[in-house]
Amino acid sequence: MTKGMIKVSVLYPNGEGNTFDMNYYCNTHLPLVKKLLGDALKFSSVDKGMGGAEPGSQAPYIAIGHLFFDTLDAFQQSFGPNAEQIMSDIPNYTNTQPQVQINEVIQ
Repeated sequence: MTKGMIKVSVLYPNGEGNTFDMNYYCNTHLPLVKKLLGDALKFSSVDKGMGGAEPGSQAPYIAIGHLFFDTLDAFQQSFGPNAEQIMSDIPNYTNTQPQVQINEVIQ
């Protein structure tokens, strides 16, 4: 990870009745995303929620996916034409509405 890179974080909220198939996400959805975004996607990572700030509390997010790009334009140019196909796969692994945040890596 390099300062100035763009990190797109996709956060999947936790809550009663929320489901998330980590196996499908890691072994089917992410390979699809990587294939569609091509060389624009430099690398990715996945976080599995384990707990909240209070001991024994539920994690606010079931999972968080991170996608890294050299520039915002690289993300937009690669994601835009593939957004429909990527988004249409979401119901195959979760019943939540993911939240997306685009970040610039500072450190």
